[in-house]
Amino acid sequence: MPVQQKPVAHLLRDIALQAVHRELRAHYRPSEALGAGPGGHGRQWDFVLRDGLDNLAQAVIARVLTPRGELAALGHPDYGSRVPELIGAGNTASSRALLRLHLLDALAREPRIAEVKALDIGPAVGRRDSVQVRLEVLPVQASATLVIGPFTLDLGP
Repeated sequence: MPVQQKPVAHLLRDIALQAVHRELRAHYRPSEALGAGPGGHGRQWDFVLRDGLDNLAQAVIARVLTPRGELAALGHPDYGSRVPELIGAGNTASSRALLRLHLLDALAREPRIAEVKALDIGPAVGRRDSVQVRLEVLPVQASATLVIGPFTLDLGP
């Protein structure tokens, strides 16, 4: 059983999401766990929550995979990234350069990130049209960096 960490208040809490596919696509389902029912009697399913750094890592992935402007009707016109625009562009030097630019732009818009320490984009082993991305960010009010990834992004048609 994992050790429960004390939540880091400034990094918030959210429902844990699971990617439905091995590579990152914008298809998720909530994580669920079987726990005690109301008043400690019986058993019931409930959503798993992510706190602190785990929540920030999940939020970064969600921001990267959400097309910019997708949440405008909900009052968040600048949420998301331009990364989804690169799907179908192919794994070329210019598309990787645009990917880096779009990732840095999305990370700069995340208020819980103080600084991007590293952004590595490399080939995905055995997948010509995909890249592996690894992020290292410094959360606000934190002294240690958070590593997100590596995760795979498909740039192919």
